[in-house]
Amino acid sequence: MRTRKTSGARRGGVTRRRLLTSTLGAAAVTLRGGAASGQERPDSASRPGRPPNELGARAPAEQLKRTPIPTSSRTPLQDLHGTMTPSDLHFERHHSGLAVVDPVGYRLTVHGMVDRPTTFTLDDLKRFPSVSRICFVECSGNFVRTNGEKTTPQELCGLTSQSEWTGVRLATLFDEVGVRPQATWFLAEGQDAALMTRSVPIKDVIDEAMIAYAQNGEAIRPEQGYPARLLLPGFEGNSNVKWLRRLELADGPFMTREETSTYTDPLADGTARQFSFVIDARSIITSPSYPKTVQPGWLEIRGLAWSGRGRIERVEVSTDGGRTWSRAQLQAPVLPKAHTRFRLLWNWDGRPAEILSRAVDETGYVQPEWPALVAARGRRTRYHLNPVTGWRLGADGRVLFGIERVSA
Repeated sequence: MRTRKTSGARRGGVTRRRLLTSTLGAAAVTLRGGAASGQERPDSASRPGRPPNELGARAPAEQLKRTPIPTSSRTPLQDLHGTMTPSDLHFERHHSGLAVVDPVGYRLTVHGMVDRPTTFTLDDLKRFPSVSRICFVECSGNFVRTNGEKTTPQELCGLTSQSEWTGVRLATLFDEVGVRPQATWFLAEGQDAALMTRSVPIKDVIDEAMIAYAQNGEAIRPEQGYPARLLLPGFEGNSNVKWLRRLELADGPFMTREETSTYTDPLADGTARQFSFVIDARSIITSPSYPKTVQPGWLEIRGLAWSGRGRIERVEVSTDGGRTWSRAQLQAPVLPKAHTRFRLLWNWDGRPAEILSRAVDETGYVQPEWPALVAARGRRTRYHLNPVTGWRLGADGRVLFGIERVSA
């Protein structure tokens, strides 16, 4: 005769079910005894709340805001959770002020090396099959540390944000107008006062590019190009032309002001790289960061990583100034050309420390340290800076930007 072992529940041991039951029972007793024990009812339970209204709002205690300067405003990366950016906190960048465009009178002209030059209204664009995707947009000048060790993540690299974008594929419009085989580039022109224009190579974007008219489930905000903008996942922000009014097809780049005198990368050998479209892999620790103060013990190091070349493969975190590295946990889903949240539990012993992060994307590209960038680019480069950065923790718990990591 076979015998069966007595389970923990039968022996009177602690099981998950018994623990859960006892916990819930204790909670119920506490709730029932609340009034009898003299506990006061919270204010929120003392009177009816407001009825439903037309627009929701953040709780009064949540005072999130961008940091504006004359030509841009920056997303508060350190105050956000997950990977999506609320539309009203998406970073803002323009070259001649915010364009105000009437959606009824909006027109997008596609011409040049095409068989059927066409002008589309906003309604025309919305009649085409729509697509949606989640991706980041980042300004190529997204690296500012003017406040030294008192720099926040928002100030350092708040010119990147992530949304779900909806629109019509650029390939669909190109099929509609009949792009000729010899056309290899197109000019995108906005209708802001600067008439922002950029040349874009067709083969590098045609699979993913779209004309976006919606963001996070609603019409694109005016700061993001209402009523329609060009969206090129993984490409530098200025090539994602906002308030789009014209696409001209040609067999070469147009050599506009923005790609000859502005968004070029001087190199260490005295030459310059003119077209630097793709955003390289980058990461930033958002917590702990300035101006936080932390206590010794377990804390979770958190941050964001992204790459314009595809998915983030891994993020490594160092708590000893780069001598050793540990692999952080990536929050799923890890999407291509999208912000990825990373986390690492760390038991801080209270001694001074320096925490850093570096991203590796699916192409094998490793986020470089500052000396490597200087060696390749020289010291005059202003754009596409993505060095390993971090924070210094003092014995008093204060967190400061690790300025020495980016000032070789």
